[in-house]
Amino acid sequence: MSELITAELVDLGLSAETKEAAARSLAERMVAAGRVTDLEGFLADVAAREAQMPTGLDGGIGIPHCRSAHVTEPTLAFGRSASGIDFGAPDGPADLIFLIAAPTGGDADHLTILASLARHLMDETFTGALRSATEPARAAALIRGDEPAAEAAADEGAKPEADGTPEAEAEAKPESPAPAPSPESSAPSPEPTTAERPFRIVAVTSCPTGIAHTYMAAESLEKAGKAAGIELHVETQGSAGFKRLDPQLVADADGVIFAHDVEVRDKDRFAGKPTVDVGVKAGINRAAELIDEVRAKAARGDASAPARTAAPMDKGSDEADGFGTRLRKWLMTGVSYMVPFVAAGGLLIALAFAIGGYTIDKAPSVAEHFVWTDSTSWAALLFQVGGVAFGFLVPILAGFIAYGMADRPGLVPGFVGGAIALTINAGFLGGLIAGLLAGAVVMAIQRVTIPPVLRGIMPVVVIPLISSAIVGFLMFLVIGKPVAALQKALTDWLSGLSGANAIILGVILGLMMCFDLGGPLNKVAYAFAVGGLANPNEGSLKVMAAVMAAGMVPPLAMALATTVRGKLFTKTERENGKAAWVLGASFITEGAIPFAAADPLRVIPSAMAGGAVTGALSMAFGCTLRAPHGGIFVVPLIGQPLLYLVAIAAGTCVTTALVILLKGLRKSPGAPSTGPAETPPGETKVTVAA
Repeated sequence: MSELITAELVDLGLSAETKEAAARSLAERMVAAGRVTDLEGFLADVAAREAQMPTGLDGGIGIPHCRSAHVTEPTLAFGRSASGIDFGAPDGPADLIFLIAAPTGGDADHLTILASLARHLMDETFTGALRSATEPARAAALIRGDEPAAEAAADEGAKPEADGTPEAEAEAKPESPAPAPSPESSAPSPEPTTAERPFRIVAVTSCPTGIAHTYMAAESLEKAGKAAGIELHVETQGSAGFKRLDPQLVADADGVIFAHDVEVRDKDRFAGKPTVDVGVKAGINRAAELIDEVRAKAARGDASAPARTAAPMDKGSDEADGFGTRLRKWLMTGVSYMVPFVAAGGLLIALAFAIGGYTIDKAPSVAEHFVWTDSTSWAALLFQVGGVAFGFLVPILAGFIAYGMADRPGLVPGFVGGAIALTINAGFLGGLIAGLLAGAVVMAIQRVTIPPVLRGIMPVVVIPLISSAIVGFLMFLVIGKPVAALQKALTDWLSGLSGANAIILGVILGLMMCFDLGGPLNKVAYAFAVGGLANPNEGSLKVMAAVMAAGMVPPLAMALATTVRGKLFTKTERENGKAAWVLGASFITEGAIPFAAADPLRVIPSAMAGGAVTGALSMAFGCTLRAPHGGIFVVPLIGQPLLYLVAIAAGTCVTTALVILLKGLRKSPGAPSTGPAETPPGETKVTVAA
């Protein structure tokens, strides 16, 4: 691994007067060192990053940086300006300029070094040593970490008189104890926790390139936390890696700070706690203020929206250490990105049939024939737009399965494989297999040791080229035809569903939809139904109807049960029951999760029984559905709508009756009822577990 910075990449007399000129001067040194292949292309990437947010920091520091395909390996150039250069920092020009260049496929070792450098920039001893360095080699050694900053400063005779500036005087002063807090910040701290332990904060920092600001904000927050006498733990979601905070730390935290310029990953982990949400530069420049703000929010009882409660069978799935768990997450990633296309395309097609009748699929292209005053033309437009949206269904599924496995490099071969699946009529199953293939191929390529000169073009040229060729070969010539034959057999089977076979399938789908209430098994059943809509026939439309009907039952039943026998439920559950009416009617099965989480042994079996009844009846009645979502609001588009409502009502009544019966049996015979308002939460938990 080449050194991140050498003496040739250091300019202690940088004469540039603008940030553009400074970047060019330092970039030219990178070109001369063979670290950058295209000067103008690289500078364009630097300018694009600078346009997102100024890279000047308090303390006279400028850190222009970017990821670029024109960089062969992670590199750092350092320049020191006597006059100062404006990088947009609030406190004025920068005299220490670090140009950070990372390839789009930068390796973890170098990026870890860059992260360490970013943290050192918050250390006054380090920056002071750089200001007093007289030799490029000494400055490079300091930045690499080969020489301790304190010893270097002593060797160079670094004193405040070195340049006479206020900054230098500040650098030379010994560290003093943290200043006493202001009256505002010294107000009694919130007491959401016991007095035996300090206030606890967890934080997440991230920036667009994940190289510098991410780690500088983390360092600043940690130092401010120590000064304030609190426990503060930071998760850096940067280029050097993404390691989640220990779930117990998150659970025990009294407040949360998000200092970010890109979306925080897995944000739901922090829901329900007092939260301060700011840009990453605020984490660098205003760390102490952010800590005071989150403490004030905790004192007032402010909190973000609570996270969706996980179904009992989902607990612990974050560990993802088994292949089965990882496979489920990969598949669910593809399904989650596919669902919006399914919903948009399916509802458009359903509306088209409702307006123009079931022969609207024979209408000519609206690009060639469209009458503004003719409802049939509008129906044809809806149908054809919906058909285009549906055309993306399989490629999106495959592409994002590969994305879940291999991140962005998996997208191209995944989309290509999904498109080939459509071409050879391998359909939904072909998309699943293409996505898994693409992800596996990319992961295999990424394990190969690549020469440094090629690393910059790996993500944008080499990986897409090789992986697409391999996936295309396998899909066209090896596994595509067998999968297409299997897909045809499945389609023919669905087309011929009738009588007992259809009812049994309805029972199975109903059980799956209600077992984990929006979890993996629920999604498998839903994905199976949606896959049939890609090549609709009588059987696949029946499957879609049965799946949606069964998925509506659990929340509707919980809503009905809390209305009929409210005394069996806590006050919170009765409030959730009101919302469950709407959630159930909208086909949002997750509306029953709060009830299942509190009492899984009674709620889940009851929901499964009702779902099985509904699925069986929907199949027996021959109900059909062309829309993949919509709940009660698309009933006019359903075949046999009245019987469909009967099936939903029957399942809802079965689940309601079972829940009421099982919850009633948990009380000892003859025991007086305490009533819902007087039932302590602790006692409820004990009786549920009994």
